[in-house]
Amino acid sequence: MPKLRVHNITVSVDGYAAGPRQCLEHPLGEGFEGMHEWMFAAMRDLADGKGGIDVEYVERSEENIGATIMGRNMFGPRRGPWEDESWTGWWGPNPPYHNDVFVHTHHLRPSVVMEGGTTFHFTDEPVETVLARAFEAAAGKDVRIGGGPGTVQQYLRAGLLDELHLAVVPRLLGRGERLLDNLGDGIDGYRVAELVGSPAATHVRLVRR
Repeated sequence: MPKLRVHNITVSVDGYAAGPRQCLEHPLGEGFEGMHEWMFAAMRDLADGKGGIDVEYVERSEENIGATIMGRNMFGPRRGPWEDESWTGWWGPNPPYHNDVFVHTHHLRPSVVMEGGTTFHFTDEPVETVLARAFEAAAGKDVRIGGGPGTVQQYLRAGLLDELHLAVVPRLLGRGERLLDNLGDGIDGYRVAELVGSPAATHVRLVRR
């Protein structure tokens, strides 16, 4: 049975998964710079043939993924109606997804076909409908939510996530967007399946009970 998964969501010790005032100069919000260094270091180690706990979790995030879901804030820095349709994401002409990507937004635009097999689809449909479309596009593989925190929260509140991997880094931010706030009963159906640390991050994996 295909699953809905979240991987490599980096949070501070005090629970923030993005900084405040996200913009072109601060894609992840002010003060969030360097929070993903554990992952970039793991990717470099992976490319060099090295192993380790962080490398293992980065490798897992790419296994059996057939489609992706993300929020508008992850796709780009602009808010409100599109001034034009020239923005096609942070990742250049060949984004790293190589599959269909469903972007939650209240402001629709035509799908964008990129190099390498990535196509961005823009939708304001309910999460259940978007997930059904993503599973269809994934053709039997799993679907991954790329972020950001608000989008992950929507699927958690709806009880639709099968697996959530958090990388808790040893920093205190004190402000921004917290990941696990305002979930209500949405968190009740999950348990901690793994808790393991490296010098750079503590990895927590939540799964359905």
